[in-house]
Amino acid sequence: MIAALQRRARLNALIRDFFARRDVLEVETPILSAAGNTEPNIEGFQTRFSGHVDAGAPLRWLRTSPEYPLKRLLAAGVGDCYELGRVFRNGEAGGRHNPEFTMLEWYRVGWDHHRLIDETVELVRVALAMAGRAASLQVLTYRELFTGALGVDPFTADEASLRAPLTGVRIQPDGLTRDDWLDLLMTHRIQPLFPADRITVIHDWPATQAALARIRPGEPPLAERFELYLGAVELANGYHELTDADEQRGRFQRDLAVRAARGDVQPPLDEAFLAALPALPACAGVAVGVDRLLMALDGTARIADVLAFDFAHA
Repeated sequence: MIAALQRRARLNALIRDFFARRDVLEVETPILSAAGNTEPNIEGFQTRFSGHVDAGAPLRWLRTSPEYPLKRLLAAGVGDCYELGRVFRNGEAGGRHNPEFTMLEWYRVGWDHHRLIDETVELVRVALAMAGRAASLQVLTYRELFTGALGVDPFTADEASLRAPLTGVRIQPDGLTRDDWLDLLMTHRIQPLFPADRITVIHDWPATQAALARIRPGEPPLAERFELYLGAVELANGYHELTDADEQRGRFQRDLAVRAARGDVQPPLDEAFLAALPALPACAGVAVGVDRLLMALDGTARIADVLAFDFAHA
């Protein structure tokens, strides 16, 4: 445990030095918010403020990422910035997950996702060098990934073709959408085969998986989003950021409709974030799971191995 804490401290210092050399400002944003994350597959923790009612809404949500307040700072003119801190996701506990974990998130004004890919790869390679390791790089589109690995075009294949490679995997198919089948192919058939000594970057995702990314018109339209993997471990998720508040509100409302159909909690929308979005400068942003990066550096599949105390022992 002591050695793991020492490695974490060295990585944190490396991250701060990496951004200091690039004049990217470190900031801190609130951990408690009056708004929650609407993403259907992410569940937030709730708590209540017991003080004076004039202080604000008593129901508060522990942040699942610092994305919304960081973008509010960008809209206010802070410029390139990053945050390194704890985030919280309910229900996520296991070998690779802990309900509280460390996230690094940063934004570059005037950049697109392709330029940010280069910087994210550079950061991962610097971290690898700290551990005396190196990795090759493969960058490819979402379509190239699926056609190369499975011979399936993720944009045109029918559902039967998407389900065929998953024969033998125990799946309850009721209610699964096309995107669910694509995710299952990624996690069960493609991602596990990524070489341990390779950084893999996937960009140009289906528009239905845009989240907070811009969508580039075309046939098909594509989300200007990327994911980065070190070996089979997903480390980073980045976007060429959406600045259209009406479009973002519509995406949040579609998320809430999915949650309502499942009987899940309906978090309040972050109206302060939506109000700031029209002033957001053109930018790209990415979030990196620091615990996942430490796991990859240490060659362990257990997140508990890189924490002082995991959830079971906190």
